[in-house]
Amino acid sequence: MVKEAIILAGGFGTRLQSVVSDLPKPMAPVNGRPFLEYLFDYLVHSGVKSIVLSIGHKGEMISDEYSKGKWKKAKILFSQEDAPLGTGGAIALAMHQCKSEEVLVLNGDSFFDVDLLDLTARHSASHAQHSIALRRVENASRYGAVELDESRIISFKEKNEGIQPGLINGGIYILNRPVYLKTTQGKTNFSIERDFFEKELQRQAICGFEYKGKFIDIGTPEDFTRAQHEFKHFKYR
Repeated sequence: MVKEAIILAGGFGTRLQSVVSDLPKPMAPVNGRPFLEYLFDYLVHSGVKSIVLSIGHKGEMISDEYSKGKWKKAKILFSQEDAPLGTGGAIALAMHQCKSEEVLVLNGDSFFDVDLLDLTARHSASHAQHSIALRRVENASRYGAVELDESRIISFKEKNEGIQPGLINGGIYILNRPVYLKTTQGKTNFSIERDFFEKELQRQAICGFEYKGKFIDIGTPEDFTRAQHEFKHFKYR
């Protein structure tokens, strides 16, 4: 199992401002607990020992909360963006806090119930440099679909207006840290989806594996309200 994880917790949370305007989005309360702590429980359950929080907007509220030793189940580290770096740049910066060859990465405002032990095993067996957890949805046109040749990703299709089922990027990655850092430029603003995965398909082995677990994004008021019900019986406590 991958022992180190990065949580991207630096977003502005613009769509959630009407509900939790005074907090960074990953700290939004779900049944009385910061959403971030559900992700901590999920990672620790799967054997993660060290978690790097990539923080930016209102990041001091996150670092103040978790630098006091409140969370004792795993080591918590912080990677602070001085300026917005995008998902790709934020990951590159946070990787300097990691030591392992392979690092797990996930978003701090969504939960995708993936069996991380299984994802690690499939990633290892595939001999890929990087792997993405995928989810099948009824309307992939809203997100952009992922095309596979067996397990290897061969293309990312752009968003379109035609409603059709397909596989989408679920926002959970296993990345080869040395390869990622060698391929990308440090302290630059770029998207891991558009500027790394899509551009590196021909040069690096990037695999995708489908999972059917629950997916919820707390980025909108409607989904934030739904999360209050969905997480009442969270199984990873």
